[in-house]
Amino acid sequence: MLPSPVAARPRTRPHGPPRPHPLAVAARLVVLALVAVLTLITTHEVEQLRWIGLLAVAGIPAVLAPRHVLLGPLGRFAEVIIVGLAAGKVAAEAQIQGTLGSGLGAEAMLPYLAVPLTVATLYRHTREALALLGVAAATLTFGGAVTEVNDERLITDGGYLLASAQWLILAAVGITAAGTLQRVLQARGESRPPQPYAEATRLLTQLRSVARQLPGATLDPGGIAEHLLDELRTITRADRAAVLTASGGGRLVVLAQTGVDRVDWETTLDADSAIADAWASQQPQTAHRSQARSHRKGDVSALVVPLVAGVRTVGLVTLEADVTNAYTSSVVDRVTAVTRPAALRLEAALLFDEVRSLATNEERQRLAREIHDGVAQELVMVGYGIDNALALLPDEAKESGEELRSLRAEVTRVITELRLSLFELRSEVDRHGGLAAAISEYARQVGGSAGLRVHYTLDESTARLPAATEAELLRIAQEAITNARKHAGASNLWVTCAVDPPYAQIEVSDDGQGIADQRPDGRYGLAIMAERAERIRGRLEIRPRHPSGTTVAVVLGSSPRRDSVRDSVNAPEGELAQHDHQPHATDHPYQGPPRR
Repeated sequence: MLPSPVAARPRTRPHGPPRPHPLAVAARLVVLALVAVLTLITTHEVEQLRWIGLLAVAGIPAVLAPRHVLLGPLGRFAEVIIVGLAAGKVAAEAQIQGTLGSGLGAEAMLPYLAVPLTVATLYRHTREALALLGVAAATLTFGGAVTEVNDERLITDGGYLLASAQWLILAAVGITAAGTLQRVLQARGESRPPQPYAEATRLLTQLRSVARQLPGATLDPGGIAEHLLDELRTITRADRAAVLTASGGGRLVVLAQTGVDRVDWETTLDADSAIADAWASQQPQTAHRSQARSHRKGDVSALVVPLVAGVRTVGLVTLEADVTNAYTSSVVDRVTAVTRPAALRLEAALLFDEVRSLATNEERQRLAREIHDGVAQELVMVGYGIDNALALLPDEAKESGEELRSLRAEVTRVITELRLSLFELRSEVDRHGGLAAAISEYARQVGGSAGLRVHYTLDESTARLPAATEAELLRIAQEAITNARKHAGASNLWVTCAVDPPYAQIEVSDDGQGIADQRPDGRYGLAIMAERAERIRGRLEIRPRHPSGTTVAVVLGSSPRRDSVRDSVNAPEGELAQHDHQPHATDHPYQGPPRR
């Protein structure tokens, strides 16, 4: 078994010794200058400043190589020993000069003890700091024992012992404080968020693991919303109900809804409605009027429950009943008991949908760049080469010239196809323009390049579908238009876009040769459209168009209002009264890629 690349990679070390920290150097210089001034004031002897020079020399290794396994500790131990010996000598000199007592004389040097002990603790060398504290106590004791003042040992002077004990205690407190500071800094470093790419890698790895463990249906926002509505209708009355979530334009989109009639729900968050209040307050809201834009007359009870995951509102559940006081406090409690766990499932599905859309869009843009900078440029150069060959061809080589001109025409056709493919890859649904605008723009561009007359029928409400659903519908429409342009041999193209969330119908018809001789790449395109439609729980319908041509349609959801009008027109006279308002079922459901 080969070793893991990560495990086998050698640990890199910084080149050269680590640079001294400017703050540490500045702190040493300040304390050293303070001790020098105190020594001069205490003894009035310039010769006593030799101890300051010794401290400066001893501190050089600790400053230049503070983390070195040998030089750093040696320098700090040398500093402690020099301070312990110098404290006794300075105290004795002060007592001889009669300027100060031995205790205050010793305190001129003792403040420097804090420097090596604190540095060792901050470098996480707690044992070294404790050892330095012990060496300092032993050195002060030894210095007091060997130093005589007026034929008496300095260690017998109570002032010297008291000053030494006080500064040793302060040094011990400094070790504790430095250790606490070091742990606080370490905790802050651990709690600091990792670098963006590292965090993204961690989250995407977790997402991949979750996506592999969960079945596909559990990561579908529309399926989760429909299941939630079905569950709520078993515990309370709801003549109309919907699940809404936020879209990119600061509006709400309908994920799913139930009811006999279609409801134009209020989707703005700045309106005076229970929907806006529930979103802002994250608390259930009841109202005595419908939450539709065209408010219903009569007795209406409305309940809007926010779907809150953590501290974030991910959606709303709106329930309406055509009676008064339908949603009492007990009903609200039962509803919230169901919506609370559903909010987390919906948030996971929405996040997964967003990540998938971002990844898909990024990949499409990358492919577009690769094609533009690679194959497209090379084909253009091939075309220029053929043009040069034709220009240099002698007049007598007419037969070869015809072959070159045919080859040049084929290269031009391929370049045109590539440009249309680039346009398709870069096409997206603008959050302000809408799905109909994106489809019509693509049809206009493609139809103009292929010489097709394009006829539009656009019927898009102000409400929007979820962004991922709009993207899939756009790709289905693009594939249908591309199939008609490439294989149908048509002169006219009819594009219909009807969006009435959560219902949508995209229909592309042509007057070409029909579905007789379907090429393999066309069958593959139809299979891709079927997969896309299934992903958004839509129905792909492919049927002949009379007198000639083919119609490709994708239908998402159902619209009782539209079905009622359509069935009323198509039903024979005498059967209109028996219309049951059920969704219209097509006679030509998609059952695999047909032969065009």
